[in-house]
Amino acid sequence: MLDNLPRGTICIEDIEIGMSRYLRKVVTDADIEMFAQISTDRNPVHLDDDYAQDTIFEGRIAHGMLTAGLISAVIGEQLPGHGTVYLGQSLKFLGPVRPGDMVYAEVKVTDIEFAKRRVKMDCHCAVDGKKVLIGEATVLAPSRKFD
Repeated sequence: MLDNLPRGTICIEDIEIGMSRYLRKVVTDADIEMFAQISTDRNPVHLDDDYAQDTIFEGRIAHGMLTAGLISAVIGEQLPGHGTVYLGQSLKFLGPVRPGDMVYAEVKVTDIEFAKRRVKMDCHCAVDGKKVLIGEATVLAPSRKFD
């Protein structure tokens, strides 16, 4: 299940401090398995129930970067959207995401450098209202003007 705002592009000329966008997605076993295959991160804490039961998480968890990828999806599809170039991202993982969890991923504009088309955003992901990831992204936003 995926719940989000309309996709597209918001050009630098239309971005304002405080703007935000989000998506909601249930992280499935298939998502975790595909991420393991694509990333080659086959840590058993993500894939093996018996192994994961004996860890501090007491069960399988999604890859942290799979969760972080939802932030990337909001940035690349909604705010600023299509044509955005990632310049940097900081992340702090606060808690696990488990198979079946509904993840709420949100970005919010905190600073804009119009001359350089740079946008800074606070980012977070939450499960059941509890933040599991926080961070900040810096991106190059698309423009209607041609250089």
